[in-house]
Amino acid sequence: MRQTFHIDFIKKSKIFFGISLGIMLVCLILNIFVFPTLVDIQFTGGTIIKYSYSGDLKAEDIEKTINDTIKESEGLKNDTIAYSYSDNLAKSEQDSNSKIVSLQFTGNKAVSVEDKTAITEALEKAYPDSTFKEASSSSVDASKGTNFFFKCLAAVILAAVLMIFYVALRFKKIGGLSAGVMAVAALIHDLIIVYFVFAMFRMPLNDNFIAVVLMILGYSLNDTIVIYDRIRELRKKSSPKTPIGEIVNTSLNQCMVRTICTSITTIMAIGSVLVVTLIFNIDSIISFALPMMIGLISGSYSSLCIAAPLWVIWKNHQAKKKEEQKNDKVPSKNKSKKNSKKGTKSETKKSDNDSKKAELDKTETAE
Repeated sequence: MRQTFHIDFIKKSKIFFGISLGIMLVCLILNIFVFPTLVDIQFTGGTIIKYSYSGDLKAEDIEKTINDTIKESEGLKNDTIAYSYSDNLAKSEQDSNSKIVSLQFTGNKAVSVEDKTAITEALEKAYPDSTFKEASSSSVDASKGTNFFFKCLAAVILAAVLMIFYVALRFKKIGGLSAGVMAVAALIHDLIIVYFVFAMFRMPLNDNFIAVVLMILGYSLNDTIVIYDRIRELRKKSSPKTPIGEIVNTSLNQCMVRTICTSITTIMAIGSVLVVTLIFNIDSIISFALPMMIGLISGSYSSLCIAAPLWVIWKNHQAKKKEEQKNDKVPSKNKSKKNSKKGTKSETKKSDNDSKKAELDKTETAE
């Protein structure tokens, strides 16, 4: 593969780290003060009710009608409700209802039949020409939702540990354990970006979030492994005195085209799906395709600009530490040698003095 770029990734690593930290800091502030995280009932427990209707109605009017109705219900007045709207793709030729409004109730109890009937009657009374009908209803127990969340979290953690183990074995000749840890650090960067995409676009965290996370782990790790493989090959061909930063820079420049092209082809495929889902307003697929696209971009960026530069910084730190330890040992050896030489000289001088004194005594005795 020919090297067509000459970007100094290692020298500019602080800029890349600063860009990532800046984006995450801004998103964190917006997440705390402007766009709080939404969590689907799959994790928190609750009920989703979908109503089909026809005509062009304002979302604010529909929500006001429903909010006024549930205020009178003892079972629902303390629940929070999230609304979403989409097109009714399942409508038949006889059914004129072309829109769907979804009500997500977050609570520990399922919505009773009486409450559902009250909401339906209130909508029919407020909008008699829109023919509101209950399309579907599903409930999830809060304890089951929590268990599902922790199982998904355990799956992600297990995947990360296995990735470290795999990279440590595959690239042990170039320090595989540290390479694996830095690869997972880059993956954590991608997961944080995906999380903020869900938060900023007001998409609740659900099973789509876990699916996107696991797919991004695979794509990002694949790019990182290709780069590590190139580093291993170049290190075999290079002189032992060649700096590791120079080898990594060459590897990154050689792999950059491959990494970008792989991501672009995948993004184009997912982008076409996203366009179709935006046209038909299918929320369940939008919440997968959009974070997936941004996650792929983040994965390519982290493989080139985060994982490898982090690994070089760690290797340089280790080399510097070994050099300092080596330098600490050398002066102590020199000091012991000097002391031994000094002792030898003093002993020689003492023996000379003793011999001179003995000769002097002999002379005095002879006289």
